Order: sequence, then C-alpha cells, then structure tokens
Amino acid sequence: MAMSDDRKRNMPLPDDRLPGRGEELAYPEAVLLVDPVEPNFKGQVDDKYQYACELKDLRVHGWICKDPSVGFWQITPSNEFRVGGPIKPELNSHVGPTTLAVFASTHYGGSDMVIKFSQGESWKKVFGPIFIYLNTVSDEEDPLTLWDDAKNQMSIEVELWPYDFPASADFQYGDQRGVVSGRLLVQDRLIYGDDCISAKGAYIGLAPPGEAGSWQRECKKYQFWTEANEDGYFEIPNIIIGEYNLYAWVPGFIGDYTNSTIINITSGVNIHMGDLVYEPPRDGPTLWEIGFPDRSAAEFYIPDPDPIYANNFLTHDPNRFRQYGLWDRYSDLYPDEDLVYTVGESNYTNDFFFAHVLRKTNNDTYEKTTWTIKFNLDNVNESEAYILRLALASAHQSNLQVRINDLNKDPVFSTGKIGGDNAIARHGIHGVYWLFNIKIPCNYFYTCRENLIYLTQANNQSRFQGVMYDYIRFEALPTSIVKKN
Repeated sequence: MAMSDDRKRNMPLPDDRLPGRGEELAYPEAVLLVDPVEPNFKGQVDDKYQYACELKDLRVHGWICKDPSVGFWQITPSNEFRVGGPIKPELNSHVGPTTLAVFASTHYGGSDMVIKFSQGESWKKVFGPIFIYLNTVSDEEDPLTLWDDAKNQMSIEVELWPYDFPASADFQYGDQRGVVSGRLLVQDRLIYGDDCISAKGAYIGLAPPGEAGSWQRECKKYQFWTEANEDGYFEIPNIIIGEYNLYAWVPGFIGDYTNSTIINITSGVNIHMGDLVYEPPRDGPTLWEIGFPDRSAAEFYIPDPDPIYANNFLTHDPNRFRQYGLWDRYSDLYPDEDLVYTVGESNYTNDFFFAHVLRKTNNDTYEKTTWTIKFNLDNVNESEAYILRLALASAHQSNLQVRINDLNKDPVFSTGKIGGDNAIARHGIHGVYWLFNIKIPCNYFYTCRENLIYLTQANNQSRFQGVMYDYIRFEALPTSIVKKN
C-alpha cells in the first residue's frame, strides 16, 4: 500500500485484525497484531488513522500486487469538491485492501463538518470525477516502480482538470470557469513599520462567503486553493461559477486573512485583485513566544512510543507523531508533576509536549493537568495591560483555562468546551485551528520577580480530551511606543 514516498509498505491481512490474531486497543480501529498470519507483522499496531493525509497532498494512493505485478490506484485530480480546506487530514487506503474516496467527513474536523439542511432546502453539488488507474510491469521489473508510474499519471490527470468528458450539465468545463490572481503581502507595523513583506508560502483560497477562517468548517459548496510563490503572487484557476470570499493564512504569522469583497465568478472571467495586505493580530512587542505559527504542533516534543506499540515505519520524521498511544506517554514522562516551561531556559522542541492531554491514574481514569509557564518582567505599569495569544492547532472537547500567579483563583480566561476534531486519538498533529487573544490587566503580574501563567486542561471525562498548541505569544501593549502617523 502507498500514499506517499515515506509511507509505502507491505500490509497485514484483514484476518490479522480478528479476535485471536489481533487485540483491540483504545478504540476499534486500532488493533495490536499478536498472532498475524505472517509472523513479521507480530507486535505492530494496525490503525487506518496512521495513514491519514492532508488533502493538498492526497492526490494518489492505492495498492500494488506483486504476483502478478499490478497496481490499483485512486487519483483525485482536484480538491474542489472536498471539504475543510487544503490541510484537513483525511483517510485514504488501509487494510482490506481498502481504498477510499472520501468527499466529506468529520475526520479531524468534528460535528461542524456534518452536512446539515434546513426544512425544504435544495442542494446540489458535483463530487468528482475521480480516476481509477491500473498499471503493470513485466515479471523482470520491480513492481514497486508502479508507485512512481502512478505519481506520474497523477500529474497528467491534474493537468487535464477539469475533464472534458462528463455529460452532466452540472459539471463545468474549463472554458466555463474563472480565474482569480493577485499578490498577498504581510504588514506587521511593529516589526516592519510601513513596509510590507511577501506572504511567501501562504495558502490562498476561494470559499463561500463567511467569517475569517470559516472555510475550515465549510462543507456544502466548493473551495479552490493554491500556495503563493516567493514573492506572494498567486493564481487560482478553474473556479466554478458562483460567489466567494478570498481567504488566506500565512505560515509564520497568526490569524486568518479575509477579503470581505464578494468575488462573483462568471463564465470565462479573469479577475486580478492586485496587491492585498494582511495585517496579522498585533498589539505590542513580543516579550516571549513558544513555538512557530504554522497551525501544527510538529515543532514541539514528540516522544518515542511505548515499545509495545511501536511501528518501525513511523520512527522517523515527519511521521513520528503518527505512532499509537502517544497521549499516554505524557503520564509516563510526568507521573506526578505537570510540565513546567521556563522562558529563556527551556527549549520548546525538547521541553514542551506536543499535546496538552490528561494524566492517566493507576485506576485507569484521567485527571486534569496544569502546565506552567515561568517568566520575569522587568517593569510592570499597573495602568497598562498585556496580551496573551493562544493559537491552537487542535482541540477536542477541551476547556482550557488560564490563571495568573495564583492557581486557586478563578481563571482570567476560559475557552469553555471547544472542539471535536479528535486529532489526538487519530494520530494527527493538527485539526481545526483556534486563536484566542486574551487581554490581562497588569495588576495580575509582579515586577522584577518570577511570574507564572497556568494553563489547565479542565475537562477530564475522556482520555482524548485536550488541545495541541500551535503557538503562544506574550505581548506588551504599546503605550510607551511612538506610533508612526
């Protein structure tokens, strides 16, 4: 089975998952192979979620039979009919042999991704076409080269999109569609003044009109995405007729860009939007930060798995986070005391666990956990305030509470119950993105001594409740900063 260059392997049999040969783990999809038909699979975990892939990379996946040498591949030339945006993880192939064409699902998104209809609402959408490709090589050739051929065929199909053969009047051909282009720039006045920098690598897309970031949960219509080049220029081709907003997010900066102008795509239109400027959230200078804002927790500490559940093909980057059971490794590393991160001393790649989860107790229940961030402030002006920015890469049935210097007082902020993407259980490194900007009065802080920010995961009904942080930043309000006119 193959879905990427770093995840292609011989697979166990479906019989290996049956009682006697397989032992069900924390949920039915995850099975420890204890007596597989082929002994070399003994001790491995089989779980379809370990093969999930972001939609932007999910163009081709499938199977190779070695005798005879035949490949069976599913190729999806366009993501326009899929839901949740370009980085939504999704299932593809797994033991069976099974190959899925998932058009809409709640995976890594939660109940917001359920397509809902009001009474009497009409709805129409074209899913596909997708391309099923079979290939073969002679007995003298290596059957694994069928994967390389499938990738090549995928590139051909992408160039052929939109296809010219569907007879349905609801499928629009290339000359019926539109194009949008432009350039996205970033302006962070505190860092760059009045200058702008290119939004290189930005994800830029058209999706139905809505609030900033609404494309993450949009599941009824079409979306069209691309990545900006080094200079921030972008072009989005083959857009279906309709009304859209333009959305974007830029690796290295928090928040979402939305252009509120309604973009009306008509047949054959070519719209150039010129220079667009994104001003990411910023109220003052950064006093300290943890992580890198890219909507992923991959830069944080990812532990080795319990040896009982280790799969060798996932031992190296970028797939280490896909190992089974990493949520319980927090309890192994912090059996009694929770994580403490000291600004200026700790290193987030080694000292900041990738997921804020619960602690497993001896009676198999899970208890709340509180992480502590320690830092010093040289001066505190009690007439000012500070901004704590919490960017989350994932949340599942979580209530994240923030306290300052006194763990026994009421929280200065609480998210309430948020999220349902279940990325922790499904071996993800992100799900749905959240951003919280928290203004905290200065009288909560001390001058010239250690300050503590407590982050508490307050819901503990299930082992999989928790969050993944994307990025944390602490800012001072710019009362002492001279603004440029």
